[in-house]
Amino acid sequence: MSKDKMLKLLLLLAIPIIVALIPTPAGLPQIAWLLFGLYLSAIVGLVLKPYSEPVILLGTIAASAVVIGNFGGDAIKVSEVLKGYSSGTTWLVFAAFTLSAAFVITGLGKRISYILIGKLGNTTLGLGYVTAILDLLIAPATPSNTARAGGIVFPIINSVSVALGSDPNESPRKAGHYLMVNIYMVTKTTSYMFLTAMAPNALALEMMSKILNIQISWAGWALAAAVPGLIMLALTPYIIYKMYPPELKKVDNKKIAVEGLKALGPMTLREKLLGVIFCLALLGWVGADFLNIDASTVAICVMAVTLVLGVVTWDDVLKNKGGWNTLIWYGGIIGMSGVLTKAGFFKWLAIVLGDNLSFGDHAMVALFVIMFISVAIRYLFASGGAYVAAMVPVFATVGLVAGAPPMLLALGLLFSNSYGGALTHYGGAAAPIVFGAGYNDIRSWWIIGGVMAFLSLFVHMTIGLGWWEMLISMGII
Repeated sequence: MSKDKMLKLLLLLAIPIIVALIPTPAGLPQIAWLLFGLYLSAIVGLVLKPYSEPVILLGTIAASAVVIGNFGGDAIKVSEVLKGYSSGTTWLVFAAFTLSAAFVITGLGKRISYILIGKLGNTTLGLGYVTAILDLLIAPATPSNTARAGGIVFPIINSVSVALGSDPNESPRKAGHYLMVNIYMVTKTTSYMFLTAMAPNALALEMMSKILNIQISWAGWALAAAVPGLIMLALTPYIIYKMYPPELKKVDNKKIAVEGLKALGPMTLREKLLGVIFCLALLGWVGADFLNIDASTVAICVMAVTLVLGVVTWDDVLKNKGGWNTLIWYGGIIGMSGVLTKAGFFKWLAIVLGDNLSFGDHAMVALFVIMFISVAIRYLFASGGAYVAAMVPVFATVGLVAGAPPMLLALGLLFSNSYGGALTHYGGAAAPIVFGAGYNDIRSWWIIGGVMAFLSLFVHMTIGLGWWEMLISMGII
């Protein structure tokens, strides 16, 4: 074990010990205070990453089980901390990972890409919009934007950049600089447009539904995100194009598309089946309320069908590390959040904040302040999951006691989790992949990211708020 890793581990061990030594605050049960120390340690671990997320959460769950067994009494049972693994949210994300992997394994993602390039990519700006459309099309089925942006979109656009004669060292501004940063900025929009487009989405919703007492369906989420999301998708490629215009304007897209499709060969049966399954999944998620099923049921059914029909094999599922990692650490963090809620921690936190924090009658001011901070603080986080675990319960609680409209607060926070990650070249797992291609420098990336993140915030707090209020007044969400 390296010295750096050892120091991080010692810090994680020290946090719950220090918290336990501090007298339990008035009005808070001792078990809640002890569990908070472990939860805080887990969040710090997600940020510092001495180990991978699953290892950190498994360790936290183990420690929590010991604490509950000794101090939980009749109020909380050990099994409570494991309930995150039976959560529909956890299985929704895990099952969707299988559909995501299918787009890569079958080659359907690449095929759609080359078709779009052939139709729309005759200019460099057109290629920017091809990226946006492609990402939007496959976003509902890819909860890993790393797999989507890094595994499907990036390899294709990177090869296009090379084919256009844009070299990372010699001629990055010819096309690659624009095309690469556009991949990431686009995926920061598509990732909040669907509940299943980014793994932390479901986690954030699960946490806030308990604190704010709100419920949002898959279709309700997509409808709420549609207007601000489509506006940002329309603006993003054009704004980046104007900020850092590529030297190459025209593209021989027909040649690129023909060569790409030729390499893929004729469309296979697996691709056709996947296309049908994907459409059925969308119909299931959109019509879940009408069918009297939830989004997780649809996802599990889709996963089963893809396996039964041989679109993917069980070996493919076993090799999907992203899915299994998410299953373990998501179930863990949801379980930890659940036991804290049951122990009364968030209720106590709301009372404390209510006694010490006041926006008076300016509830909307509270909403705007919270939203601004929720974006700006993303400079400190290299993981959307870590941000959600650390900050979403706090922001939701602060907004609740300040009187901010619960549904508006929830939607604002749910969506800012994604576009806030645009700020830096480490704001999401896909960023290092795209940035690592070497076409972009840190300065221009941060400038573009700042513009896109805070422009997204402006759009959501103006047009978005108006759209959400209309949907709420109509009883749609």
